[in-house]
Amino acid sequence: LTAMQVAEDDLGRSLIAHPAVDQLVLTGAFETAKLFREFNPGLRLIGETSGKNAIIVTEYADLDLAAKDVVASAFGHAGQKCSAASLVILVGSVARSKRFENQLLDATRSLVVDYATNPLAQMGPIIEAPGAKLRHGLTELDSNEKWLIEPRQLDDSGRLWSPGIRAGVQPGSTSHLTEYFGPVLSIMHARTLDEAIDLQNATDYGLTAGLHSLEASEIDNWLDRVEAGNLYINRGITGAIVQRQPFGGWKKSAVGATTKAGGPNYLFSFGHFETAETKHTDAQPTARVTALLDALTALVDGETHAALTRAVRSDAHAIETVFSKVTDVTGLSVERNLFRYAPADCLVRIDEQLNGFERYRQLLAAAATGAIVSIEKLRDGEQLLANILGQTLQVQTEAEAMDYVQRRGASRIWAPTIDPAKVPVELAHYRNPAIESGRIALLCFYREQAVAITNHRFGNPLKYQLSI
Repeated sequence: LTAMQVAEDDLGRSLIAHPAVDQLVLTGAFETAKLFREFNPGLRLIGETSGKNAIIVTEYADLDLAAKDVVASAFGHAGQKCSAASLVILVGSVARSKRFENQLLDATRSLVVDYATNPLAQMGPIIEAPGAKLRHGLTELDSNEKWLIEPRQLDDSGRLWSPGIRAGVQPGSTSHLTEYFGPVLSIMHARTLDEAIDLQNATDYGLTAGLHSLEASEIDNWLDRVEAGNLYINRGITGAIVQRQPFGGWKKSAVGATTKAGGPNYLFSFGHFETAETKHTDAQPTARVTALLDALTALVDGETHAALTRAVRSDAHAIETVFSKVTDVTGLSVERNLFRYAPADCLVRIDEQLNGFERYRQLLAAAATGAIVSIEKLRDGEQLLANILGQTLQVQTEAEAMDYVQRRGASRIWAPTIDPAKVPVELAHYRNPAIESGRIALLCFYREQAVAITNHRFGNPLKYQLSI
């Protein structure tokens, strides 16, 4: 069923609301995800949703290449790709560069816009006549904005539009923050790269992001700060290829306990796991985790303590061999396609419904990754645990925990006993049971990121190995 059918058909609505439907995979808008959750609050919803994606062009960029990639990323498929560039942020003197502006405008005006029956067409129609949001983007300007190229409706169907470019877009404006999902590009100016990154990160979404620069220090700074799941350097920001650039975003660009499509963890999103004894490893946990494990000797029986010991060693092994590594499985000579992990802002909720292993297994995982633990109440003998964890442990009611996680702006919560209807759709709700395997258990504590760096005609500006 399409999102439109589910939204409008009683059949689609009843299917999603049926108690036997416990999981749904979605590709569409964030608003569609909210609608599906309203039909069935207990639904395990896994989705790649919207994007408000920007390309930054700095003074160290190859301006000819940047203009080509911006136009291709903005107007390919009439801008109706979730990965499309709807913003370009020009840094420093690039904002005053007539050369870049002329390249951008000429490349846009030269696009042949027509239906697929015309073999010369380079940009086709939008999927349907624009709704209120897209029509605003195609026809109206906010304060201080002006059209460099004004979009035009080309036929009576309302589906064929010429591409448009607006300039003078201000921070926090509608054009800055709204995903119009159509053939309109907004131009913003920034004095410095840091200011540009702030503008790029200011939206609610984090699907794709691009940078055009040949200066290694700028690339390094951008990679450390940008908040998106798929990063592209000196190339377009659309057209991700399975395995080469596993696809999926951060923030509101992803819904549910999902992982990147085409990546090494994607199938884990569709499975249900039960704990089993992990293989022994020689990996040693941190001093903090070891102190917690020692303190638990007096709180659990020998069998549970042995399982917890295996679990923390499995965690240490997974962090050492998987979550701290940067990999390039393709090994191309013309482009580096790197896959890495970044810490996720995850909260672990522990209440009285969990048994001893479940209670302490996730507490130890949180300690290994630096996550916050929200606990319903401290039992006798657990004050030592609280002393070791310090401010990363909060004693809270369920209502206080949900309020805390939203005020903090966390993106994920591990809470198998909380009613899914109480968890907002923008918060990834991990309901999986606690298991020994660190390779699986730690997925909720890390965000995946794919980085594509195309080698340039003037040489590769980034030769060192990236890290988290």
